[in-house]
Amino acid sequence: MKKKYLILIAGPTAVGKTDMAIRIAQHFRTCVVSADSRQIYKEMNIGTAVPTQEQLFAVKHYMIQNHSITENFNASSYEFEVLALLNQLFTHHDLILLTGGSGLYINALLYGIDDLPTILPEIRNYWQNFFELHGLSKLQQELLQIDSEYYQQVDLKNPKRILKALEVFSQTKNKYSSYLTNSKKNRDFSVIKIALNIDRNELYNRINKRVINMINLGLVEEVKSLSNYKYLTPLKTVGYQEIFEYLENRISLDEAIDLIQRNTRKYARKQITWFRRETDIYWYNPTETENIIQLINSKIE
Repeated sequence: MKKKYLILIAGPTAVGKTDMAIRIAQHFRTCVVSADSRQIYKEMNIGTAVPTQEQLFAVKHYMIQNHSITENFNASSYEFEVLALLNQLFTHHDLILLTGGSGLYINALLYGIDDLPTILPEIRNYWQNFFELHGLSKLQQELLQIDSEYYQQVDLKNPKRILKALEVFSQTKNKYSSYLTNSKKNRDFSVIKIALNIDRNELYNRINKRVINMINLGLVEEVKSLSNYKYLTPLKTVGYQEIFEYLENRISLDEAIDLIQRNTRKYARKQITWFRRETDIYWYNPTETENIIQLINSKIE
């Protein structure tokens, strides 16, 4: 049986991953699977920088706007769904592109994610209300009491991670840390990891311009149309939460734009840090298409 390859094109937001993935996919006559945790939602378009119709027409894309924000979709769901998808796609292709900046989703697909219980809606709602009522510091205290081991390793500034641990404990009475085996699952395909990066000032300029373009394309109207769903996790993200604040007259539109730009730049820094942890990843400038093709050819030969 011929060896199968998954080519990861990773990197920070606005660096040019989609265009690079399309060029590589066209060269190898294959398709692209998205690893973006927000582009999977069909109700979110402008604020997630979904590929344009021209880009989607150039190469077949998967995992783009194929789920609803009302669905309970997470990294574990992504792992399960994309593994099944790749199993189908590899019957037609020996090489497939995976591109995106969502490190958690990428890790789930490449290495596997620990099997966690499905949380009951009433438990999730309880802890979400608790967080909104008492704030992050109280969440941190609760976690310390029930799972000091996870408390020592989690990003304490990330309420989503803390909420997950509290939900799991509430439902199972087992510590969240007891579910984290950190054991890598075997995959029946080989992975070639590539990441893109550019000068930080240039990246920041791209981010700032992209945000302005989103506003011009109608981001405010898009967010306004989703007001009834603002409590859902996908909408508690950069580009949406700031516009909700503007629509609720808590900040001006200029302040919202500034916050989106600032928070996106911060997110880009986190993405770069995440991917730099990978020891077997090759870094390139987004202009180096031919060099990347040469690298891939050298690996698959």
